[in-house]
Amino acid sequence: MLNFSHGNMYEFVTHTWNPIKGKCLHDCEYCYMKAICPNAKAPRLAMNEFATNLGNRNFIFIGSSIDMFANDIPSEWIKTVLDFCWENDEKGNRNAYLLQSKNPERFLEFLEHPIIKNKRCVLGTTIESNRFYPDIMNNAPDIQSRVTAMERIAEQNQATMVTAEPLLQFDLDEMLEDIKRCQPKKVNIGKNTRRELVLPEPSSEEVQSLVNELKKMTKVEVKRNALDWSH
Repeated sequence: MLNFSHGNMYEFVTHTWNPIKGKCLHDCEYCYMKAICPNAKAPRLAMNEFATNLGNRNFIFIGSSIDMFANDIPSEWIKTVLDFCWENDEKGNRNAYLLQSKNPERFLEFLEHPIIKNKRCVLGTTIESNRFYPDIMNNAPDIQSRVTAMERIAEQNQATMVTAEPLLQFDLDEMLEDIKRCQPKKVNIGKNTRRELVLPEPSSEEVQSLVNELKKMTKVEVKRNALDWSH
């Protein structure tokens, strides 16, 4: 079903839709879904979700509960989801869609799909830091792999977005360079929402320096859960 955006979601997103369900391959330590569904099973394509009315002029985050571009998700499932969105578009409905993945190289497989080719989607990735923390990011692709893929996507004139959430300790110059290469239309800054987990977080001063420099190149949104970093 189509769910209204709430909680710590992006301000510009009106709804979320999750036609692919189950345990995410990336298994990031901080994932909020691990707390909500600790016994999640293997991914599945939920066919009942294709009775959903996607509406008109909504901004829908597809796959907010699982990375549907992870390597264990069959291409046929992804195409089914994108086809459904395009069918909605062809009916005269003009939604926008957010597709976000820590495996953005997989986006390249679908750049010619009409829902993406016709600029109905924003393609985003997560860059928590320029550093890779294997005990936190677990099975997710390394940061440089994400950056390289996003750079290639941006070169195809696709709208891109970067989310730095949860923002982890970083090296300012390297972090700025990585984000710049993604050519994002927007950068979102957020904190770890699972506060029972202690992660290596930057100081408020370091975050403010990052935000100030990012504002010179793009729009920056500091999410509600990180506002104390910006004061």
